[in-house]
Amino acid sequence: MSEFTGSPPEALVFYDGLEADNSKAYWTDHRETYEKAVRGPMVALLDTLEPEFGEPHLFRPHRDVRFSKDKSPYKTAIGAHNESGGYVQVSAAGLMVASGYWQTAPDQVERLRAAVADDVTGPKLEALVEGLRKDGYGVSGNRLKTRPRGYDADHPRIDLLRHRTLTVHREFGEPPWLAEPECAEQVATAWREMRVLRDWLDRHVGPTRLSQDRRR
Repeated sequence: MSEFTGSPPEALVFYDGLEADNSKAYWTDHRETYEKAVRGPMVALLDTLEPEFGEPHLFRPHRDVRFSKDKSPYKTAIGAHNESGGYVQVSAAGLMVASGYWQTAPDQVERLRAAVADDVTGPKLEALVEGLRKDGYGVSGNRLKTRPRGYDADHPRIDLLRHRTLTVHREFGEPPWLAEPECAEQVATAWREMRVLRDWLDRHVGPTRLSQDRRR
């Protein structure tokens, strides 16, 4: 396991260039930079976080363009997650961390809305979302533009009821500690603070119980 010493400025420069020239030629010419300044530090970061946050998963750099009009071959960020922590990403914009439920099946959406509407669990979610926002986190997700069927438009938690997914994130940008070992503790601290939302979701929504072909 390599020691994590921070995410160097070269990582942001690499993605700044990739945004301008998302081509195989650019990737090939800068492959060494990607391995040393982007992928290597991210793997080291995940390894550092693994004892507390569980098994890591690094997302592949290539985009799936089969069903997309955008045929750009490469993702303009390196993203990864630890199973009991959250998501972490480095791009030209710097560091971003997140947690929550990014994808939900129909049965999960039903349980989410039932818990939001409940007069006990709903206000608890409302309070923790407010607390996260006061602490500088953004709370977002995939939302309906109108009220969900079966719920009144004047429901006191109608904004939360519109959510199909629910996530929390923080954009750190390029702080001085990004290129230092301290970066690992900053990510860990954010994941710990964001855990309140994930805990609520795990308790009241949980994993889907549908078969694979019924999850859309």
